[in-house]
Amino acid sequence: MESKKTTVYFIPGMAAGPEIFDHIQLPEDQYTIEILEWMIPKKEESLKDYAQRMANRVTAPNPILVGVSFGGIVAQEMDAFLDLKKLIIISSVKVRKELPKRMKVAGSTKLYKLIPTGLVLSAEDLTKFSVGPRTKKKLKLYQKYLHVRDEQYLDWSIEKIVTWDRQEAVPGIVHIQGDKDPVFPIKYIKDCLVIPNGTHIMILNRASEISKLLLQVFKE
Repeated sequence: MESKKTTVYFIPGMAAGPEIFDHIQLPEDQYTIEILEWMIPKKEESLKDYAQRMANRVTAPNPILVGVSFGGIVAQEMDAFLDLKKLIIISSVKVRKELPKRMKVAGSTKLYKLIPTGLVLSAEDLTKFSVGPRTKKKLKLYQKYLHVRDEQYLDWSIEKIVTWDRQEAVPGIVHIQGDKDPVFPIKYIKDCLVIPNGTHIMILNRASEISKLLLQVFKE
């Protein structure tokens, strides 16, 4: 008799497409992978309402939810509407106090409203904002994964990141973080599984290692 598979839903980072998970490998006889691609938010939609809309797309019973970067923030908000087997975030933050100071200042002073969307829509600047400073060679490599460039979506995403106000971590959440992440520096983060020399885009360049770690976490 065939054993029942567990569905693992993945949410990419800000502006990223499903391709960032191309190299994540899970045993096909045990897990089914589903990617929750970004939806364009409604005008002035709250993060809670958006998370509920995203949660409505989760149809498998008792699934695992994995969110990367901003996808990790959205995944945590989705948790309120789902019965999850496990909630995992990668290259992300669990509470507002784990955001870097520059993001907290931008959120509290509303400086994020001064960021020209045209600047963020630039392929190079979008990559720098999403994954941190890179060499020109690596910028070109990563830009192909960042193709969600709708102006309304980007404005909304930036605002929701810097104004996120979660004070308590979701009970039982598993956090995987690289110790060289320039976007969400590990010095602000507690209670996580550390990937040595892992950067903000380790889902791409450390996929094999992360796949093995995910399997360990799934079975715990």
